[in-house]
Amino acid sequence: MKANTLFPRIKVIASLSDLRYNVHMDNQYKRSATTVSLLNYHFAFCPRYRRKIFLVDGMEDFFKSTVSQICGGNHIDILAMECHIDHCHIFVSMPPTISPSKFMQMLKANTSHALQEKFPEVFGCNRIWTRSYFASTAGNVSSATIQQYVETQKTR
Repeated sequence: MKANTLFPRIKVIASLSDLRYNVHMDNQYKRSATTVSLLNYHFAFCPRYRRKIFLVDGMEDFFKSTVSQICGGNHIDILAMECHIDHCHIFVSMPPTISPSKFMQMLKANTSHALQEKFPEVFGCNRIWTRSYFASTAGNVSSATIQQYVETQKTR
């Protein structure tokens, strides 16, 4: 990596096929052929009837691994994720091609199917998630504040 003396906050990254400029910041911008974006969202959602599903042995770990697979396959970075007894918080960085509602639809549908297959005795054929959710961008507070809030959910 070569230092840039004219613009010290910009570092030059040379790869085999292209030369890109990346502004050195805490948050990484997502790049595609036509866009550069930084879209961080905080989501919170809960199971139907506020069931305490994350008390079931292995449920939280399986849920988190399933969410990681879903996000990894869709170029979504998980910045923080924590599950409490009866709800889940997730803080993600998404490309602009995925709307928040599409993300929640994808997340709830895929985790619902996976959890029902893995834990049929707990859910049967019932729906797991409510239709509602909370969504917020990292506009009013810094991303670090939201990340800390999500990570400390179990200690509250």
